[in-house]
Amino acid sequence: MFEGFRIARGIIRSLRIYYGDRSRAAAMDRLYGGFVRRGDLVFDIGAHVGDRVASFHRLGARIIAVEPQPALVRLLKLLYGRCADVAVEALAVGCTVGTTSLMINVDNPTVSTASREFVNAARDASGWETQRWVKSVPVPVTTLDALIVKYGAPAFIKIDVEGFEEEALQGLTRAVKALSFEFTTIQRGVALACIERCIALGYVRFNAALGESQIFVNTDWVCGEEIASWLAGLPHAANSGDIYAALA
Repeated sequence: MFEGFRIARGIIRSLRIYYGDRSRAAAMDRLYGGFVRRGDLVFDIGAHVGDRVASFHRLGARIIAVEPQPALVRLLKLLYGRCADVAVEALAVGCTVGTTSLMINVDNPTVSTASREFVNAARDASGWETQRWVKSVPVPVTTLDALIVKYGAPAFIKIDVEGFEEEALQGLTRAVKALSFEFTTIQRGVALACIERCIALGYVRFNAALGESQIFVNTDWVCGEEIASWLAGLPHAANSGDIYAALA
């Protein structure tokens, strides 16, 4: 009972953060509007509380919202279950189809993760001292390739899976037009591996946004080597953000 209360409290806090700022929502629409047109298919991998789903929905996209955490799946179905253009998949995304163990942060459910390395990196890291993953649940795993077989190729893929981004990208064997993945400064190696994977898939244009700014750090897009150098030079306090990759 008490654990359920803590999860609910964490979700309510996230809803206030991610849905409570209209200017942030407008900035998000402007950013994603550069990738998504009305009628486009979008994959939201690690949909969490669905703020990106909301943005893609405002842009007129068809959305596959993929989220493994049971409490957040229930929330997504409550918020978007009646939307004909939103499908919620209760799955994790990795390099192979199967199952994995999802480590739950009951006080901050949006950073629950399937990556043991992410939990180890966060332990006692500056800015992460209060984060604890106290339980695990088994969840099914699909791949980006399998989602494409089921739904078709999306115009854009957003990936935010708390340290599991490299595994997710390993399950994509053919590039889509554009994608993004989250990075953290406690696990730069994961993001650097994701950049390498994107280059191998044929992506040649890269940019990034820090935190929840929804603003690109570069006026002009750069190559993979340049975005990797930028990432390596970030101070630890930068904490997190998203890297964007696009085809020529």
